[in-house]
Amino acid sequence: MSLSALWRSRRFASGRRVTVALAIAAMCGLRAGEGSAQSLRGFVTDRENGAPLELVHVVLVDADSTAEGAITDADGSYLLAGLEPGRYVLRASRVGYRAFVDTLDLGLGNGRTLSIELQPGFALQEVVVEAEGARTVAGFQSVRPRDIARIPTPDLTGDLAAYLAAMPGVVALGDQGGQLFIRGGEPAQNLVQIDGVLVYQPMHILGFYSAFPSGIISRSDIHAGGFGSTFGERISSVIDVTARTGSSRVYAGSATISPFISSLQVEGPILRDRISVLASARQSLVEHGASRVIGRDLPFNFGDAFVKLAANATESSRASLIALRTFDRGTLHEGPDPDEVRWENRSAGFRYLVLPRKFPLSADIRASWSRLATELGPRADPLRESRISNRHLSAEATFHGDRTDVDAGIALRVVTTSSRLDGLYQRIAVDYERAQHVAAFVEPQFRIGAGLRLSTGVRVQFFDMRFAPFLEPRWRLEWQRGRHLLSAAAGVYYQSVLGLYDRRDAASVFTVWTTAPRERLGSDDIRAGRAQRALHGLAGYRLELLHGLHLSAEAYVKRLDNLYIAEWTAYPRFTTRLQPADGQVRGMDLRLELRLWSLFGQVSYGYAATRYTAKQASLRLWYGEEELAFHPPHDRRHQINTVLGLTVNGFDVGARMAFGSGLPFSRAVAFDGFALVDDVTSIAERPGFRRVIYERPYDARLPTYHRLDLSVARTFAAAAAEITVQASVLNVYDRRNLFYLDVFTLQRTDQLPFLPSLSLKAAF
Repeated sequence: MSLSALWRSRRFASGRRVTVALAIAAMCGLRAGEGSAQSLRGFVTDRENGAPLELVHVVLVDADSTAEGAITDADGSYLLAGLEPGRYVLRASRVGYRAFVDTLDLGLGNGRTLSIELQPGFALQEVVVEAEGARTVAGFQSVRPRDIARIPTPDLTGDLAAYLAAMPGVVALGDQGGQLFIRGGEPAQNLVQIDGVLVYQPMHILGFYSAFPSGIISRSDIHAGGFGSTFGERISSVIDVTARTGSSRVYAGSATISPFISSLQVEGPILRDRISVLASARQSLVEHGASRVIGRDLPFNFGDAFVKLAANATESSRASLIALRTFDRGTLHEGPDPDEVRWENRSAGFRYLVLPRKFPLSADIRASWSRLATELGPRADPLRESRISNRHLSAEATFHGDRTDVDAGIALRVVTTSSRLDGLYQRIAVDYERAQHVAAFVEPQFRIGAGLRLSTGVRVQFFDMRFAPFLEPRWRLEWQRGRHLLSAAAGVYYQSVLGLYDRRDAASVFTVWTTAPRERLGSDDIRAGRAQRALHGLAGYRLELLHGLHLSAEAYVKRLDNLYIAEWTAYPRFTTRLQPADGQVRGMDLRLELRLWSLFGQVSYGYAATRYTAKQASLRLWYGEEELAFHPPHDRRHQINTVLGLTVNGFDVGARMAFGSGLPFSRAVAFDGFALVDDVTSIAERPGFRRVIYERPYDARLPTYHRLDLSVARTFAAAAAEITVQASVLNVYDRRNLFYLDVFTLQRTDQLPFLPSLSLKAAF
């Protein structure tokens, strides 16, 4: 059955999951055992390795040729509800696998569980385009490892960071820095998680890499804005990574080495067909590898380790346990006394997924712990330190109905932050905060018919800064008409945890975590107990011009209220004292994409204008006004990315050209001294405080950024493994792109120069 026919099917149940089973059933007017309708649920796996299969079309056809279907999710689970007793023809199919066909008799009862195994083999031509293409719908895009592999990188590990940097609307600092700004949002406003486990700072200090190598990814859902009620506590975007489940029947693995990084990945059964493991570890070699190639110090050391244990607990339930660690160390700039920045993520999580027989729903229970530690300065005596940790518990479920699915859930999170700030011209400042968050959400999804889908939801969040809840209504609309897809989304979002950045220097990467204030900032400020808020609105259009050729366009606006940014001061110091600010982001993304069997091409253009308005009484002394409008340092107005991938005679050729307009920064024009004196103290003997005289904040722009990268790879079959060799060149025409600028000393550090690389990968 074709995808278009499934889309028009009268009852087409998506495979999404989410909580609170009895409440959902009661809300939909259903009770267990009432009526004759039945349900069919189960898991679909690969027959050779036992791994769950996503995007499998499971279809039931009755004697009247009425089709009802579902698509499996990342766990390989499916659920068909509202079935009448009788005989059906069951068909399960996926690209690259032989179709499974059988007859099925459904009688009276509480439902039936049926797991299916598919044999790799014949590929269904009718679903090739949809399965291979990554749909972009109103700020949402689902990315899979094959999409990541199309982006040229300096080695063969593959990483989600490379794909993110090539997306329109995503601003990266470049080769170095480890920060991502998505559609005007700051890094601390992005929700990043893997299997529901929060990762605070997932990007490595070398911008090609993140905590998520492609080998551990099943898929990554990227919500650049307008995301649904399932996600909360962030106001900008969501990067929701689903980790692969390791093979439960065969052992497999790979090893990679290059001048940048070495990696090792293994997977296999611990208890055949019951418990499997997937493990990955990477260690950078750039200090002793790439630095020798270019004859310049690259003082970066980073790595990550990941492990996932998965268990088939029962026929209708699955359990998993994951652990993740990342570490980064590097200097921000060159010179006699460079500052070293370090950060480390530690995360762990447990998940239990069950498909109850008595109710047509899937239930998901999760518990996790995450911690980020960041330091700046000498290891023995850091100038700045920041810590944030959280404990999280959630229960979610999806109720599958005839034309409606309902997602719902509850969650509890406890967050602890601490910081110690010192440094040149700065007094020591210590801060400690503890906050509790409770949230609940419900989001029905309606399949109205004629290709029209609507989801409306609300999330209720309780932050301990005040007793009253924060209400977050959200909605999303999709309308598919032949080759045309129209979409729109809007929502309200709140966030109480803050990430503060040193806004004095261009390309600062040190983040201090704290919470929104619980009391007045000043005698005239009434924002006590108010969290950061964002209002999202976006609309999109996608057109299939030709077979495999798609054009998409999106326009978006974000209104930001109750922002809190570090105090703007003439003293050259970094502080957790806050000043209020508002903001607005307006932009659009254009993308032209070609996907054929041996050719991939993508050209994208992103326009964004981000504007903050800060409010601080002392600003009147400098600029004659208490409100100061400025463009923050991540306001990249124009961005163009071109990606080309081609397979010719067994060689995989890739190219990427990136262009970005200059980022704003603040110029320091002079210095003076300030001292408090009285009639006893002599000014000649009184030590003063050094101050900086700025022009208006962020009134200057750094140079434009542009770079061309090329790669070519070839895979050879050996006796016990596949060997892949890749040659690549970064910055082909040796563009001198700026990375870091100290506005006081005007010291600059550039991005990577012309850099050839050779990478080797062995997979068994």
